[in-house]
Amino acid sequence: MTTRQDCDVLDQEDPLRELKHQFDLPTGTIYLDGNSLGVLPRATLGRVQEVIQKEWGQDLIKSWNTAGWIDLPSRIGDKIARLVGAAPGELIVADSTSLNLYKVLSAAIGISQQLSPERKLMVSERSNFPTDLYIAESLARQHGWTLKLVDHVDEIPAALNAELGVLMLTEVNYRTGYRHDMRALTAATHAAGALVIWDLAHSAGAVPVDLKGANADFAIGCGYKYLNGGPGAPAFVWAHPRHAERFWQPLSGWLGHAAPFQFTTDYQPAAGIKRYICGTPAMLSLAALECGVDTVLAAEPFGGMAALRKKSIALTELFIELAEARCAKLGVRLASPRDETKRGSQVCLSLDAPLHEAGYAVIQALIARGVIGDFRAGDPSRLAEVPHILRFGFTPLYIGFTDVFDAVEHLHQVLSLKEWQRPEFQKQGAVT
Repeated sequence: MTTRQDCDVLDQEDPLRELKHQFDLPTGTIYLDGNSLGVLPRATLGRVQEVIQKEWGQDLIKSWNTAGWIDLPSRIGDKIARLVGAAPGELIVADSTSLNLYKVLSAAIGISQQLSPERKLMVSERSNFPTDLYIAESLARQHGWTLKLVDHVDEIPAALNAELGVLMLTEVNYRTGYRHDMRALTAATHAAGALVIWDLAHSAGAVPVDLKGANADFAIGCGYKYLNGGPGAPAFVWAHPRHAERFWQPLSGWLGHAAPFQFTTDYQPAAGIKRYICGTPAMLSLAALECGVDTVLAAEPFGGMAALRKKSIALTELFIELAEARCAKLGVRLASPRDETKRGSQVCLSLDAPLHEAGYAVIQALIARGVIGDFRAGDPSRLAEVPHILRFGFTPLYIGFTDVFDAVEHLHQVLSLKEWQRPEFQKQGAVT
């Protein structure tokens, strides 16, 4: 079994180790929840203060031009495009993930109806992130479509039939970390005559993504997870150039107008992806997001996303090795794919009976020790198929190999000493 001394050596030899200095991490904290909220970059506070004090406080409205505020959604969009295999001018930062999904799903439905009016089926996974399913359900009702949810990834190929109009998937599943084969599924969907939308919330900044290479149709993603943009950071939206001007997105706001400052009463959509922006951008949030995206781009001299992915795999493989060696006899089981090619940058664990209901308390006991992961409840009626999980995200920009070793040791102690039984860890809060 890998020792802590081995991990020290791996950290010393890690070519990405200097990138950790971009962040302010609380002393004594092992942060394994970057797949929910990324860490604060050191540059963010100064940059946001500059926007507040200088650009807003002193230059006021002039900053839309002098500070380039008006171009910030496109400028940051071009930076994110480098991480997800899109070209400059194809991706825009705007609004929230949910709103952007509403835009692209509406566009995809419209295009599908133009091509094949008889197709009225939308397919996704039951384990997809709920907001994606809620938006899909809403649009299915509006357009007279049917939303079909598959229970297992093996059921997706059979759903790619002559009735399908749109397939909507999150590339890396938020619960299990399962990673879809974007290229293969996109090709299969197109062969069936349908369109595909990819949610990159757990992909962008975590795994290499090649939207153009995969020939994807639409993609959306958030800025507050692996892109380190801060809580509630703006999201992003991408449409393949062949689709970008084929359909009006439904939230036709003033800044998505072809000439927004002419203030005409009729809407004329801007060219390309710019029509997918809606209202006035939130400058403070955009400034913070740009600092976060820059922390990921800082890996480019070291090999970029390929180097980050290599370290991510090494970290998650080590976590699995140690968790199984130290905690399997205490009831811990791997709930993520063992195959590294089918796993994102997170590892999920489940607990055997009678501990299967103790997951929340275990996570709270870990947090009390300074190891921050999170808990996701399963389906009480189907715990064998959808168990409660302990979820751990591994952001290679600031997580090291000794962090992984120490986190597993804390997990072993929480379980072996039964710390999770303490009363203060039992009561579930609103955010778990």
